[in-house]
Amino acid sequence: MAINTSGFGSYDIRGVYPESINQELAYRVGRVFPELFGAKKVAVGHDIRLSGSTLFDALARGLTEGGCDVYDIGQCGTEMIYFATGFHDFDGGIMITASHNPKEYNGMKFVGKGVRPMSPKTGLLAIKAAVEDETRDWSFRKAMGTVRRIDIQPDYIKCLLSYVDVKNLKPLKVVINTGNGSAGPVINEIEKFLPFNIVKVHNNPNGYFPNGVPNPLLQDARAETSKAVVENGADCGIAFDGDFDRCFLFDEHGGFIEGYYIVGLLAEAFLKKNRGEKIIYDSRDIWNTIDIVESLGGKPIMSRSGHVYIKEMMRAENAIYGGEMSAHHYFRDFYYCDSGMIPWLLVLELLSKTDKPLSELVADRIAKYPVSGEINTKVSGVDKVKEIMSKIEKLYGAGGKVYHIDGLSIDFDDWRFNLRGSQTEPYIRLNVESRGNKTLMETKRDELLAVIRA
Repeated sequence: MAINTSGFGSYDIRGVYPESINQELAYRVGRVFPELFGAKKVAVGHDIRLSGSTLFDALARGLTEGGCDVYDIGQCGTEMIYFATGFHDFDGGIMITASHNPKEYNGMKFVGKGVRPMSPKTGLLAIKAAVEDETRDWSFRKAMGTVRRIDIQPDYIKCLLSYVDVKNLKPLKVVINTGNGSAGPVINEIEKFLPFNIVKVHNNPNGYFPNGVPNPLLQDARAETSKAVVENGADCGIAFDGDFDRCFLFDEHGGFIEGYYIVGLLAEAFLKKNRGEKIIYDSRDIWNTIDIVESLGGKPIMSRSGHVYIKEMMRAENAIYGGEMSAHHYFRDFYYCDSGMIPWLLVLELLSKTDKPLSELVADRIAKYPVSGEINTKVSGVDKVKEIMSKIEKLYGAGGKVYHIDGLSIDFDDWRFNLRGSQTEPYIRLNVESRGNKTLMETKRDELLAVIRA
């Protein structure tokens, strides 16, 4: 197969199988990985996509022919690669996944020793250059490594449960929609240790995604979870994306809760137990998080969005928790990595402790800092993103505080916005928030969208 490296991005490799993500690419990645990073032991797993096993075989062949031992954890979620790499002190981990992309996509995410993420600066570009090198003798074999299947689930489940006081959890009724993604088997196992009455929706892994792509950031992907919460009289709902590194919360009325408010909720939970700690947040929506963190004696620190950047900042600041409005939540004691399983456990612990419904836990924060949610507009490419942002900055920059930590952010006294290009898709993304004035937020949202889409 021909080598196509167009799928290399800021965070991972991702593209359509087999045009840009195929066995030859996976094999070459495996061959160069031990050489580039001195890896002798690497954890490898894949999500439920139909091409996952095929790509695993090619990747493992490359790794072993490069002299590396492969520890196969099988079908899993991305965070299970993080856990396996850290818990067993492996030299690296590779997850075969395309996260929330459509079913014809696949890709790879990488971590190095110490579960450190790989960005273009810390490894991705080196991998890309090496696999493109046609002067390399790809027929040369080092001493062969081995492939060993390992079961990390018992230790992984034990780690997840350590985040909550299980004996004080209440028998809440919870709807969990895994979207036919990889989370189903983990839910089945962790359920054995919890008092919850779990109503499962689309819990069987299925790479055909018969009920749609599991990506609850899309409005259309939320309806079934919301409906199930109402029909079952549940205390809350939880929905996962395909590789379950993100979870999304619904209140007892089936209402979707923006990830932004969950960041504030979890920051509060950590700071009440650990006063003075640092909390990392991304620049898209900020005021609610800053308000909560500062009021509890913590230190809020802004980062560029994206898991590579948040993790780098978490390590640099030794922050106890970091959160993105896109529903990525990061934990110092989980190797500074993101988990989609830990957040919902913490939220249900809060419900158990407070005896308040989830809607009440977030209602005042939603009223105090109303947000637009992330609104995507399709664009023709990077140049169009730059053109739009330049135009917006000229129109709005003079009256507010302008900064470029991640795209374009402009703060005014009573409202603000962030505009950025997607790292993985042809979209420009808008977020708007205000101080207690939903009408103002909506007016400015519509005003900005009119300019963006003109």
